[in-house]
Amino acid sequence: MAKNNPIPKRIQGKKNTRKKSSTTFSFSKQKGGSRLKIGIFLAMAILLVILLVRYQSNHGLKKGEFTSLTEDIPEGFKSLGIDVSHHQGEIDWDSFLNIYKYDTLVDFIYVKATEGTTHVDTQWENNRKALLTCKPKHGAYHFFSPGSDPKLQAKHFLNHYAYKIGDLPPVLDVESEGTTDKQLLRDIEIWCTTVEASIHVKPIIYTSLHFFETKFKDSFLDYDFWIAAYSQRPESALEDDRVIHWQFSESGALPLSKNAVDLNVSFLKW
Repeated sequence: MAKNNPIPKRIQGKKNTRKKSSTTFSFSKQKGGSRLKIGIFLAMAILLVILLVRYQSNHGLKKGEFTSLTEDIPEGFKSLGIDVSHHQGEIDWDSFLNIYKYDTLVDFIYVKATEGTTHVDTQWENNRKALLTCKPKHGAYHFFSPGSDPKLQAKHFLNHYAYKIGDLPPVLDVESEGTTDKQLLRDIEIWCTTVEASIHVKPIIYTSLHFFETKFKDSFLDYDFWIAAYSQRPESALEDDRVIHWQFSESGALPLSKNAVDLNVSFLKW
């Protein structure tokens, strides 16, 4: 809160006309000094606002982006998260989390590490290094490629992702059909058990609402799931105790990112 400007004391003089005139003149000079100080303060404040606007403009921020992540967040959940890959480009995590204070809004972050048996996300190393420095709750995911050897996929993931105490559980991203559902589920199990045997943490399975209801309804009963559903709240799936995260939007606005970001809510408090 700004301090009030002190009211200058009148100079006490003898009761004659000349002294009263001198007293009034002295008080006017002090009032003028106070007005000058106020003017300088206001000018500095305006300059600061102009510099801030220019700084935001130079960093790609637009009006409304500071609140875009908070719009239409579903109720009944304990935390909010995002997931990113090379599609979001190079992200300045220090600015995002510490300067723009999104660390008070985003509770967890997942980053794509690998895909298939050979691909490494082009932003994985940059994202991982920056997030380890900034220390938000974060984890890594692997995009599963049906038809490729699941054990080799798991080893490829583990070759590029070194689990550290405090990391969120690794995630297997399952979005593509396999030759058969039976083969797909068997390969997913091989990937998950291989990773768990190495880092002693059970992976989470990410998939669409359709896949969850048609392929996983009666399988992987001891695994946690992360489901994607954008058009409506998937009430029946959210009642399943295995579902811990819900990806409710793929259109979140992320400052300092060139593309939209996925938004997720969780029943867990990170």
